[in-house]
Amino acid sequence: MICTIDLHNHSCLSPCGSLEMSPSAMVKRAKHLGISLLGLSDHNSTRNLPAFDVCCTNQGIFPLCGIEVTTREEVHVTCYFETLKTAQHFGRFIESLLPDIPNSPDLLGDQVYVDSREHILGEVEKSLGQAADITFEQLLEEVHGLNGLFIPAHIDRPYFSVSSQLGFLPDLPYDAVESIRVPSAIDTYQNNVITNSDAHYLDGMGRRSWQIEISEYSFTAISAALESGNFRISQ
Repeated sequence: MICTIDLHNHSCLSPCGSLEMSPSAMVKRAKHLGISLLGLSDHNSTRNLPAFDVCCTNQGIFPLCGIEVTTREEVHVTCYFETLKTAQHFGRFIESLLPDIPNSPDLLGDQVYVDSREHILGEVEKSLGQAADITFEQLLEEVHGLNGLFIPAHIDRPYFSVSSQLGFLPDLPYDAVESIRVPSAIDTYQNNVITNSDAHYLDGMGRRSWQIEISEYSFTAISAALESGNFRISQ
């Protein structure tokens, strides 16, 4: 079956994400857009994944539990895991690697985590916009050690990308690379190139999606489709 997928989205937990981006609202928006596999990848934290997982299940959407990590080199990488439990474990690990710099909501934005009914459970005190004390290659080893997906984010942007921070894409076993301008990236990089919305507002969801052919809704099936290149980018 052919399914529409959008992996890279930010909830109200990310300091750059709008407060309207509760997991509940995000999943309802995805349902309206016909997205059947939805990812959540907040900056350096996974605290909104429990609500996201519940909301996806209630709406019949398959959840991809993830996180967008800022490495020591200030490269953004999206990472996804098979289970909520594994993703939460990894999220706590990444938060522990962040510097003890308090967030300034008025300056940088709120960092709120909620339940599936949009009740506020708390706010992360550390600034999630900082770089974690882990290198790009170390992060890949950690993610693959948990059988997760390692996808460098927006590789063709002039900031917070592999290209901008390292000047090149190291020859490493990525599961895919994410591009904003897909045709030129396909010509440039010898990797499986995907695209995602990187949405921070509800109306930004689904603006860049792709289709994946799978036989069942499972993390294993999605991983296999990425490895085989059995997907296509929406035009």
